[in-house]
Amino acid sequence: MAQDIKPTRKNLMEIEDRIELSERGHDTLEQKRDGLIMEFMDILDQAQDVREDLEANYETAQKKINMARAMEGDMSVRGAAAALEEHPEITVESRNIMGVVVPQIESSKVRKSLDERGYGILGTSARIDEAAEAYEELLESIVLAAEVETAMKKMLTEIETTKRRVNALEFKLLPELYEGQEYIEQKLEEQEREEIFRMKKVKAKKEEDEEEEEEAAQAAEEALAD
Repeated sequence: MAQDIKPTRKNLMEIEDRIELSERGHDTLEQKRDGLIMEFMDILDQAQDVREDLEANYETAQKKINMARAMEGDMSVRGAAAALEEHPEITVESRNIMGVVVPQIESSKVRKSLDERGYGILGTSARIDEAAEAYEELLESIVLAAEVETAMKKMLTEIETTKRRVNALEFKLLPELYEGQEYIEQKLEEQEREEIFRMKKVKAKKEEDEEEEEEAAQAAEEALAD
């Protein structure tokens, strides 16, 4: 509460320094919040495209695998899948977006040529090749979706945190500091007015005493003259 602050020049200067620092912090956080929102909107647009691609690739992969099962049978499809020797590899690094660390996921050995899939070209049909290719593309979509979705969640969390800090400064700390500043200034002005009034009274009393002394001295001189 403002009334709990001792109204001194020193406290007024301290509050003014805190106000200046808080205002700079508020402006910086607002800029960060706005920048984060712009970055988030870009990622959101990317996420929508990635989701659409993921859904389309999933539907394609399902169609291809169902066709392969229908034409070649489950045993042939499972055998082709089990023949895979070199599995995809996922590496996770990080990148910084306005102070927010988001993952950067890289995949390798996802796309394979016919001879790299392990099941042999002669023992399978084009249906299995098409299904394998569709699932390789689906896997790449999943990796990209994971990267974008995670980045989006981290950005959203940071936006909410920054907004809370901006609101705390704007609606709580700064109003309290302004109130404290106004209270001290009012009290100092009252003290100044009281001091001026007191000084005027002291001056008037001094002048009155001096006048009485002069009158007494004059009366004494007149008495001696008589």
